[in-house]
Amino acid sequence: MKRILAGTVLALALAAPVRADVTIHQSTGGTGMGMAGDAKSVTRIKGNKMRTDMTMGDTTRTMIFDVDAQKLYVFDSKKKEADVWDMAAFGAEIGKAVDVSAAKASIKPNNQTRQIAGHSAAGYDIEVSMDSAMGGSKDMMMTVTLAGPAWIVKNAPGSADYARFYKAAADKGWIFSDPRGAKAQPGQARAMAEMYKRMAEIGGIPYQTDMQIKMSGSGPMAAVFSKMGNMTMTTTVDSVETGPLADDLFTPPAGYKLNPKK
Repeated sequence: MKRILAGTVLALALAAPVRADVTIHQSTGGTGMGMAGDAKSVTRIKGNKMRTDMTMGDTTRTMIFDVDAQKLYVFDSKKKEADVWDMAAFGAEIGKAVDVSAAKASIKPNNQTRQIAGHSAAGYDIEVSMDSAMGGSKDMMMTVTLAGPAWIVKNAPGSADYARFYKAAADKGWIFSDPRGAKAQPGQARAMAEMYKRMAEIGGIPYQTDMQIKMSGSGPMAAVFSKMGNMTMTTTVDSVETGPLADDLFTPPAGYKLNPKK
């Protein structure tokens, strides 16, 4: 009986997915509206929680995504307070401005490879198109298109946890940008979320993305969108580490004032 029980426990252990917290160091740069200069960021994933710390100049801006609790915490290094977003309520609100069912998305191998941070990355061409109402107004309809190559390291260390987090977040309609900006440009926020979801489904970590973000519209808004011009955004992985991460990294620091948002 003891042997049977021991064998059963061992079999269950071998069948269980291996989890390893992951830390990703990245460099980001871009041009166009809302993109100014270069920045360094650190992304940490532990189960269904993710923390990103982006440093620009002397300020570090932090976002903590707690998918199971449906909470997003946003704060910076200069204030001892954090905005707490109810993502279930926010998702319902942004859903009124974006028709996700009509989104068009494709990710196709381009048969190229590139060496990035000591790993061989496979090239994919990505295009995501999303219709939305700018600022929530149906009179300001626009189409946001993200297009460009992504370089993905399949089965990279931490890729299982990376994919697991993004799938769980996508299933609940999450976005991965500041909700205040997403309210003004919901199409761009949802298009970015769809891009991350598609990349995670490949089974690796994107070590580099080179995206062009285009906005277009019809009627009176067409001229406005054309004046905005195109935006570009490049993100490159500098290094990836796996290893246990402390639970307190995924909550605002003790003593911070919490400001409810939705």
